[in-house]
Amino acid sequence: QVRLVESAGGLVQAGGSLRLSCASTGSDFSIKNMAWYRQIPGKQRELVASIRSTGSTSYADSVKGRFTISRGNARNTVYLQMNSLKPDDTAVYYCYVSYFGLSGDYWGQGTQVTVSS
Repeated sequence: QVRLVESAGGLVQAGGSLRLSCASTGSDFSIKNMAWYRQIPGKQRELVASIRSTGSTSYADSVKGRFTISRGNARNTVYLQMNSLKPDDTAVYYCYVSYFGLSGDYWGQGTQVTVSS
């Protein structure tokens, strides 16, 4: 059974950095896309960054130049390096994965990131 395990988020001061990780386990299918989303209470979940199997990446305008998405050497882990954090980055961050040959969307459990001013 597919399972996504996210690292813990945390509390960081504005201007600081934090790295999130998400590991995919329990699947023999190749990973298609990996992404990070975030959600603030009362608002829709928004895409922060994504990385395709080809390695191409995309970012929300609000995080361009500050956040970097990458995949680990084992290809089953995705990272989100967050630099120059702002209070507006405070949210619950969710890992997302899709697989070749496997229908459905898979989500991590979510991890809280809080940026204090």
